[in-house]
Amino acid sequence: MRYGFWLPVFGGWLRNVEDEQMEPTWDYVKHLAQRAEDLGYDLTLIAELNLNDIKGIEAPSLDAWSTAAALAAVTRKLELMVAVRPTFHNPALLAKQAANIDRISGGRLTLNVVSSWWADEATKYGLHFDQHDDRYARTSEWLDVLNGCWSQQGFSFEGKYYSVKDNTLSPKPLSQPRPTLYAGGESETAKNLIAQKCDAYLMHGDDPATVGKKIADMRARRESFGLPPMTFGVAGYAIVRDSEAEAQREIARITDVKQSARGYANYQQWITGSKLEQKISLEDYSVSNRGLRSGLVGTPEQVSARLEEFASVGVEIVLLQSSPQLQEMERFSAQVMQPAAAR
Repeated sequence: MRYGFWLPVFGGWLRNVEDEQMEPTWDYVKHLAQRAEDLGYDLTLIAELNLNDIKGIEAPSLDAWSTAAALAAVTRKLELMVAVRPTFHNPALLAKQAANIDRISGGRLTLNVVSSWWADEATKYGLHFDQHDDRYARTSEWLDVLNGCWSQQGFSFEGKYYSVKDNTLSPKPLSQPRPTLYAGGESETAKNLIAQKCDAYLMHGDDPATVGKKIADMRARRESFGLPPMTFGVAGYAIVRDSEAEAQREIARITDVKQSARGYANYQQWITGSKLEQKISLEDYSVSNRGLRSGLVGTPEQVSARLEEFASVGVEIVLLQSSPQLQEMERFSAQVMQPAAAR
């Protein structure tokens, strides 16, 4: 199992806790990334949003790509998985930018390709927002241009969304045949595109049985295109405590919407149109990316057993969120990762 973590570019992952002691600043994320290397973490996912969807749109958030470039220069071995949204980036220019950052890092840059979902963000930044299938059609062309610019000199492309004539991109990325392309999505359109044009499939939090079914489905799609196996990763919010009771008290704390008037009002609106059972919907609202569904909650032994269940269904990467991030990553490394490595 490879262990990764979400870089806290939004200042945290909890909608009901205002101050998670992890400010969205360069100093904090630099220290966190460097410490993560010492703790044995393999990669970090750097999310890309120009507005803060966790703490509110007025709250600060870090830019993904300039942060990734800076981290490339001050880390040694951490894989830098940067989210990129075709709606916001010309593919040929992004190919150039990514190749440069990949070389700065010594070949450690990877991409998490995300088809944009937030219409208000696009309009606030002066961009046209495509509907769902159009977004994936754009992403498909975008990936073709990206790959062409990385792999060829004199590359040309003519499509509905992009036109490139005789592109020259030098130097190419160090990572060959290309930096790894991750992506996630649950629609039929998304899954078919990812199986055909990406290298790895990332999933929001879910239990191992559900994740195993998704992996089996994506493997079948991948085989239908005659392509080599994919890598699979899942998100999870980690709460490791000395006793199960302590872990449950932490869940109660972070899912208490009433401590935040704004959070409680938002939650009431959110469940109005939801058919989910209330306990599940509360947890999904409170923690981003359905992180609590993965069940990485309990004693070190319980969390380790859960991780073994994920490994048994084909998960190779776990992308962790926790709060406060630095302290909880220290605990997870000492109580879960290091004992597993010693076995």
